[in-house]
This record gives sequence, C-alpha cells and structure tokens, in this order.
Amino acid sequence: MKPKKSRGPKIDASLFLLGLIVILLGGGVFVTIGALRVDTIEGALTGDRVINTLFVLEGEGKPLGTYVVMYYPGTKRAAIFDIPGEVGLILQRINRVDRIDTVYDTQRIGTFESEIERLLDIDISFTFVLDTLNLGKVVDLIEGVEIFIPSPVEIYNEDIPVLFPSGVTRLDGDKAQLYVTYELPEENHEVVTFRRQRFFLGFIKRLGEQNETLKNPLVAQTYQSMLKTGMNQRVRTRLFDEYASIDMERVNIQSVGGNIREVSGKTLLFPYYDGSLIKEIVRQTLGGLTRQSEGAFTERVFTVEVLNGTATVGLAGRTAELLRGFGYDVISIGNADRNDYDTTVVIDRSGNESMVRTFGDIIKCTNIRFEVQPTENFDIEMNLQNYEYRSDFILIIGSDFNGRYIEG
Repeated sequence: MKPKKSRGPKIDASLFLLGLIVILLGGGVFVTIGALRVDTIEGALTGDRVINTLFVLEGEGKPLGTYVVMYYPGTKRAAIFDIPGEVGLILQRINRVDRIDTVYDTQRIGTFESEIERLLDIDISFTFVLDTLNLGKVVDLIEGVEIFIPSPVEIYNEDIPVLFPSGVTRLDGDKAQLYVTYELPEENHEVVTFRRQRFFLGFIKRLGEQNETLKNPLVAQTYQSMLKTGMNQRVRTRLFDEYASIDMERVNIQSVGGNIREVSGKTLLFPYYDGSLIKEIVRQTLGGLTRQSEGAFTERVFTVEVLNGTATVGLAGRTAELLRGFGYDVISIGNADRNDYDTTVVIDRSGNESMVRTFGDIIKCTNIRFEVQPTENFDIEMNLQNYEYRSDFILIIGSDFNGRYIEG
C-alpha cells in the first residue's frame, strides 16, 4: 500500500495565497485612502470649503507663535487666529488643566492640533512648523520680509545688539530671527505678541509673493527640507498660490481672549465663557469669509468707539476686548455723557445698515440710531472741528448689557 502524501505543501500554498490576497487588498486600501486624501485636498483648493492651516513658529522646542490661517478660495478671503501658549484648558491627553503648549511636541504634533481643533471647533487641514533657525534661512530664500516698525529699537547688551530702524523695513534672515525672538524684561507681553503677529502677516504675504521662485526644483528641495509639515511640495505650492491672492493688508489677526489666573504656579489664560465665546467668534468669522458679497464695505475693518453709560467700572474696556475678538478696531473707550443709561444703543456713522446690524447682532442689540452723513466718503472722515477720527459705530452701554448680551 502506498503511503499517504503529505498535505503540508498544500496548506503552505494556501497560506501563501491567502497572504498574497491580504497584501493586495491592503495595498488597494492604501491606494484608496491616498486617492481620498488627494480628492479632499483638490476639493478644498477648488473652493468648496474653508482651508484651515496651522502655522507654528517654534523656538527651543516650544511655540513662539501659533496661528491658524482660515482661507476660503471661493472669495479669496482669509482670517487669522493667534493661539497664545498660555491658553488654559482641560487637556485630553494628560487629563488635567494646563497650558495648551504643554502638549506641544514636534514629533507628535497631532495632539497639539487636536487641542486647537477643540478650542476653535474647527478641523485643521494642514500643519506647517518652522523653527527659528530655519526661519532665518527661509527669509533669506524669499529675499526678506517687509514689515512696518512704528518706532526705532536701539538696545545694546553684552550678547547681541537689537537695532531696528522705524518705518517700513525689509528684514533679512538674521534680523527676522532676532525680531521674533527678542524680549525685554520691562516689555509688556502684549507688545511682544503684537510684534510677532505683524511679522507673521508679512511672512505669509512674502511666501505668497515668492511662490513662483519657491517652485524652482532646486529651491523647492532646499525649502521643503527646512519645514516640518505633512504637506508635500505639490500641495504646498498650490496652497501658497492661493495665499498670493489674499490682500494681507486687510487681514486682521484675532487673539483668543480670556481671564488670567494662577494655577499650580503657572499663569493660564482661560477663554471667556468656558470657551464658548471664541467658538462663536470663529463661526461668525467663517460666515464672513464664505459670504458672497460685493462692495468695499465687506473688505474693510470697521472702527468702534465704546462709551460706558453705566456706573460699572471697567465695563467699556471689557466690552472693547470682546469686540476686538470679533475683528472690530476699537479706536477709543471712555465714559458716556451720563452713567444712568437704561438701554444700550448703537449709533451708526458708516451709512451701511447691513454692517451695523451685523455689529449689533454680536451683543443682541437692535436699538440702532442712524446718523446722517455729510459726505459720501465712508473710509476716512474727519471731524474738522476737533480733528478727531470719526468711528463707524458708537456703542453706548446701558444697564441692560450684562457684559456679553443685551438682556430682555
């Protein structure tokens, strides 16, 4: 009787065939995922949704500046939100209240992205990280960044002098690196923040202007090596082609505002109203970006004068901060002619009813008075009697205002 043939080789062949099928299916899944990602990128860049890009200027392993650029291709409009590192949240990864930059790690940037997404209630499309060393190299690559310095800076110390002339100045790589990193002991933190914001605006503008140069294969290879980003070269060049069409002079950087508190020896900035205010500001901002409208009114920043018509000390200042968060330029705050206003009122000088009602909606104020304009020039109007700039809106706060909304 013949011995039975072993079935071992058949089993091995079957396993091999099964493994091959799994590999092919797995490869198909990855190809499909890759195609979906490409489709998503293409869809975003053709104008069907807002593109949210996270930019981090990094110094010594921590963010010096964290900015979310929201851009809508359909209208070519953009808005930028500054996320201070001291923003206090219940951080999911460590399950405790701490600064948002506590979870920042260049190698695991996803955790930091997720916390910003929760804070602003958005989805981040792309991330772009640049440390200060490579920042200087990139600035030289794009032949400098032009910014406006309001007053000259002349500081001589033992390490390195800090010297910047006033006026419009083009910073080279070394100067740019110094400009975003230097801080003076007596300097207000808000001044440092504002300085970095102005630089970031100039930097993004310049990247857009020089995007054709950065497409050169040799330049592109050098440039890409300086970045920490999930964007490939094709996506990056397409995105900055879009950025080149933005009028950065009209883009306002909005910061996350809140109350300062000390927690476990750390200074934390807790967003107003448990974070609901910044989410509302973001929603309104996104609505403004995607709104298809014509005319110069939609392209300008409106100015506001805030007057306190109550006996509550500091209410005008807090309200001004609220309005700045929504992108308005508060040019002055002060007291009204009396402190017993029962009803809050908005006085319109812009001559645009739609815009003033949008302004009133922020605090749910429908009590609007329209001031007759003596001129059709709404962009710049001077009070020739006292040479003071006339704001677009005057907000007189009454006792029906609870600090956020009109009650009743």
